[in-house]
Amino acid sequence: MTDQHQVSIVRRPGRTLSVEDGLATLLAAYHLRTEAEKGAPVADVDELPERYRAEISDPRTAFVDDVVLVALSGGAAVGCLVVTAPTDGRSEIKRLWTDPAFRGRGIASDLLGAALADAAESGAGAVRLSVWKWRTGAIALYQRFGFTVTESWDERDQLVCMERAV
Repeated sequence: MTDQHQVSIVRRPGRTLSVEDGLATLLAAYHLRTEAEKGAPVADVDELPERYRAEISDPRTAFVDDVVLVALSGGAAVGCLVVTAPTDGRSEIKRLWTDPAFRGRGIASDLLGAALADAAESGAGAVRLSVWKWRTGAIALYQRFGFTVTESWDERDQLVCMERAV
């Protein structure tokens, strides 16, 4: 029996990223979808807030000190996740995204598992993340991986902050 999703997770230090590796497309989809879900849809990347445009146009600079995990299927980027370098003993997970055409294949779980392993290898004692409260599927995934809701470190309304030990 062959593996049905045949996806590999590649670890890329932020300083080695390139806009040609498919990450920019994934980040653009993530940010455009998020803005739409927040009730502020924009037509294209040029209308996103500057900080998000910067991630898309120059991920190497945006994530220079971080690790970016990219899920590849047949050489194409189909998912991503950013793990920040530990600060005060904690890493943070950001930008978990799977191309909608590849959802339901365990890619987000694979990325999350790889992120936790990376955080442990980097010496983090805990990993935290924030997620919009309407992303119930993502919250359920994080809970399956042992994340629990914690006091918010972010003032944005409707944001759920979660953490777990590594």
